[in-house]
Amino acid sequence: MAQFDVHRAPGRASGATPFVVVLQSALFDHLRTRLVAPLVDSAAAAAAGYPRRTPRFRVAGQEVTLDVLQTAAIPRAALGPVVGSLADDNDATRIVAAVDEAISRAHG
Repeated sequence: MAQFDVHRAPGRASGATPFVVVLQSALFDHLRTRLVAPLVDSAAAAAAGYPRRTPRFRVAGQEVTLDVLQTAAIPRAALGPVVGSLADDNDATRIVAAVDEAISRAHG
């Protein structure tokens, strides 16, 4: 389970949230939970108009959008199988930028 690995969403093999992406650094691999953010079907994405906070990706042939505001810690045993990775420099940079945007103090 590496940072930016994409897993099938727990209990959701399909639907509006087919995948989650691991945000958690390897520094915390010893923990029983993983910090993940959902990758929602882009057609169902509710946060249009915020492209930096809601980057789009193609995973397993499906267009998905990161919903960083729904980030959660879940038991690592609950994660579905790995279906891909968003660890390449461009994808990882966009994910980190989305997290930064969500927690930035610049907007009050």
